[in-house]
Amino acid sequence: MEVLQRTANRGSISTGYDIDNSLKFERSGGGEHVRTSDQAVGNKKTWTFSAWLKRTQLGQDYSCVFGSGYTNIQFMDNDKLRVVLYDGSNSRYADTDQVFRDTAAWYHIVIALDSTQGTASDRVKIYINGVRVTSFSNTTYTNMSQNDEFGLGYAGSDGSERWLRLGDFFAGSEGFSGYMSDVYYLNGTAEDADAFGEFDGDSGIWIPKKYTGSGFGTQGFKYEFKDSSALGTDTSGEGHDANGLNNITAADQATDTPTNNFQTFLSDGSLFNTGANNITYSEGGTKFAKGNATAWTISYTNMAMPNGKWYMEFENHGTGKNTQYGLIPVAFPTSRAYLDTYIGATTDGTVAYNLASGSFNQNGGGSGGVSSVTGDIIGIAVDIDNNRAYWHKNGTYMDSSDPVAGSGGKVLSDEPYFFALATYNPNNNGKTNTGGYTAISISSGASDENGYGTFEYALPSGYYALCTKNLAEFG
Repeated sequence: MEVLQRTANRGSISTGYDIDNSLKFERSGGGEHVRTSDQAVGNKKTWTFSAWLKRTQLGQDYSCVFGSGYTNIQFMDNDKLRVVLYDGSNSRYADTDQVFRDTAAWYHIVIALDSTQGTASDRVKIYINGVRVTSFSNTTYTNMSQNDEFGLGYAGSDGSERWLRLGDFFAGSEGFSGYMSDVYYLNGTAEDADAFGEFDGDSGIWIPKKYTGSGFGTQGFKYEFKDSSALGTDTSGEGHDANGLNNITAADQATDTPTNNFQTFLSDGSLFNTGANNITYSEGGTKFAKGNATAWTISYTNMAMPNGKWYMEFENHGTGKNTQYGLIPVAFPTSRAYLDTYIGATTDGTVAYNLASGSFNQNGGGSGGVSSVTGDIIGIAVDIDNNRAYWHKNGTYMDSSDPVAGSGGKVLSDEPYFFALATYNPNNNGKTNTGGYTAISISSGASDENGYGTFEYALPSGYYALCTKNLAEFG
């Protein structure tokens, strides 16, 4: 766990302030956003926005997190964070030098505007994981005049461009892809980051805490996304609920949070992806799509299994398609020697179930397994402690294997592993489920023995969803 913890918050620290839910946003979903359009007149000079974010797609230009009209907080195509402040005629910019490309991490961002400040550089403050940003690649915000007024704070009746939007630009099509959690907007109050988080005394990692102030003003809110039937509920006590959920449903509620971070597949596929052979991810990093090349491409998750017993599911997306669901050792991605090969092609410890052949690929050969068709759920139970892995189709384990008894299954190398997939046919796509969120339609909602994850089939006794709370206990 130390490697996961030392560079960023990955939800692995027990804080006493647990965050149970997040909301999944998708740019390609048709302008997914949470909107408040009936707010009263607010303060146009002073406000604070605080949120925990986990990105799942990189390189998107104008990836808007929050804003009103042309005033907004966004990620650019260079993966830097930009704050845009529009006063009705001019836009002021603040672009961080820092890039945000870690799709395994939850980032905490705080933006505080207070144009009443006498010192120009203090009128906009940006904090990332508790540390104030002082280095910018582009900044014109210090050119603002004292007491300038900007987008946020207008009444909803001033026009649709004044609506408060979480997850998209007011004109649509420039949305955020990823998860948001523990979202605060304060109107009339400029708070520092330590109002929403603190450094853990043991690890030094920035962790969330509950805001105890009263600076919500006439427009402020807190979104926790706790009620799947009312995801826009303001839980601050102010009653400033969202009155619009555009292309957002109960299915977009997630349990992947900054206090319990779930594995997802890397947003760029893997080090092996190039050009037309690339795999990209959407739907919170759980739905994959391959480019138009006819060649093998391997992709893997952003959390390793060093010890313990773990479980996840995949969906068969097309009968006869050459796609594999399996495992690769952690050492495997460090070499590009396996470009354009499939999982299990050589004696390297990799192993996978092939949907097209219905057999297992390992050590250059194929054996066992059962046939599979579109819609089948393929589950993998991995016992790192005893170096074995087991695959089921729709709840029945293949080759009469038994993950609880430790019988059958495939032998693994004595080393940590990643969950992985590989696909060959051009324009292939499919769905994964690591437990925190999935685009697969779930009917049963099974969880592990700690109550974490949501899966279609019951986990074998002693096996767990791969998330940071479970890793802290078993990994």
